[in-house]
Amino acid sequence: MLFEDENNENIEDIDNEETVEEEVSEEVEAEEVDTEELPDGEDEDERVAELEKRYLSLYAEYENFRKRSVKEKEALYQDAVAEVSSSWLTLLDNIERAITANKDVTADNFENVVQGVEMLGKQATDIIAKIGIEEIACERGTEFDPELHEAVMHVEDDSLGEQQIANVFQKGFIYKGKVIRHAVVQVAN
Repeated sequence: MLFEDENNENIEDIDNEETVEEEVSEEVEAEEVDTEELPDGEDEDERVAELEKRYLSLYAEYENFRKRSVKEKEALYQDAVAEVSSSWLTLLDNIERAITANKDVTADNFENVVQGVEMLGKQATDIIAKIGIEEIACERGTEFDPELHEAVMHVEDDSLGEQQIANVFQKGFIYKGKVIRHAVVQVAN
């Protein structure tokens, strides 16, 4: 069978794999001989210089990429801190207003003070939820989980089963599956 190569010359199809391997190895040996017969190493020096130039170029690109990545990471962190801080600054402003407005607490306006504090608590909870932080579900009778809860006390209580939460001292919070703060609890039995 005949084929044409890129120069439109006829080439025979070679059916024997051994013949192909021999021809390829002969071509490789011929190339090796050609590189050994370089005059005074001029081409070899040029090749080394070209490879060195390519290496330095790739190294410079890598260093620029690394520095750019560090800057982008820092910028992302700064943007996240700024966004979260702006929400908390609004809450701090409201706390200052509440303190200023409630300097003279009397029995008549005590209910207003309590409502104001509750509103501040709701605002803080909303900020935390907006960020994506969730409260760890934890109440009396919940099964104790050392991954989510920190037991600081033990109590005998017949109304609760073994290793159930008797009392919650401090709420716990979780962010995208990572515990930010364990719930501090009292465990029964």
